[in-house]
Amino acid sequence: MIDNIGKISEEARESFASVGSSDKLEELRIKYLGKRGIMATLLKEIGALDNEHRPAAGKAINDARRAISSYFDEAKARLDTVISGKSRVFDYTLPAYPFPKGFLHPCTQVMDEIVDIFVEMGFRVELGPEVELDYYNFEALNTPRDHPARDLHDTFYISEDVLLRTHTSPVQVRVMEKVDPPVQMISPGVAYRRDADVTHLPMFSQVEGLLVDRGVTFGHLKGVLMEFARQMFGENRKTRFRPHYFPFTEPSAEMDISCGVCSGKGCRACKGTGWLEILGCGMVHPHVLEMVHYDTEAFTGFAFGMGIERITMLKYDIADIRLLLENDLRFLKQF
Repeated sequence: MIDNIGKISEEARESFASVGSSDKLEELRIKYLGKRGIMATLLKEIGALDNEHRPAAGKAINDARRAISSYFDEAKARLDTVISGKSRVFDYTLPAYPFPKGFLHPCTQVMDEIVDIFVEMGFRVELGPEVELDYYNFEALNTPRDHPARDLHDTFYISEDVLLRTHTSPVQVRVMEKVDPPVQMISPGVAYRRDADVTHLPMFSQVEGLLVDRGVTFGHLKGVLMEFARQMFGENRKTRFRPHYFPFTEPSAEMDISCGVCSGKGCRACKGTGWLEILGCGMVHPHVLEMVHYDTEAFTGFAFGMGIERITMLKYDIADIRLLLENDLRFLKQF
């Protein structure tokens, strides 16, 4: 697969170098970098590889994607300087150069970084509907209609059985219904809850992960998440796991990292504890595996979920989550 990725990257380089019109350039961009393009298809094929080959393949795909993006930028710059074989006429009414350069929103940057980290670990990206059935959002995740954990979610209901998903975990159930284990996936996307204050939003982004296979233990869960924290927050941040409760995992835990403001000594940002919560996790509850007809005697798994806005706040020491929605360029230009 890696040899094929190299050939695709070389083919793309030649194609972008020889493209002669803006229309053809856009066709090439969609072909290689579009949502259903060659690079997106290669990412989906990683799940079919052996576990030992997935990290190398994920890294090769990300490197190729960055290279192809640079080929596109070079071709676009070249075409912008020539229109129909003639030098571009200078328009004195235009603003002075250089034009302001756009940039990605900090949450988008963090989402891309998280996805890249887990893809390089061999996780496959899976997506699902934001308007979800009650069965997938609650019941299949060990939360039936009379379950007390329903009180934890202020849900936006469209009808009795249709709602805006409160997390991206329903994607995990939908994938397990169609795929036999082993399963190794992440599900990035948007979720909705009736909640709004300095640390919560009614619409927020999540990345949730799932790994189901033979012999999976809590030790594997800790290893994966500690490596994620190291890559996301740096070598010097400590981690810890605290017991918690989630209806779809047992045992369950919350993961903390040491406060970056005070280096774990205790300050206002961490409320004097020296620690900041970053995500929830745990071993997949046997009832969840039974709902998708997995053999609970043969297979175990772990799951985790994190809010992108919270990770962004912790990574950049942002005090008020609402700053991420106000589109104030004075704030956004810092990223």
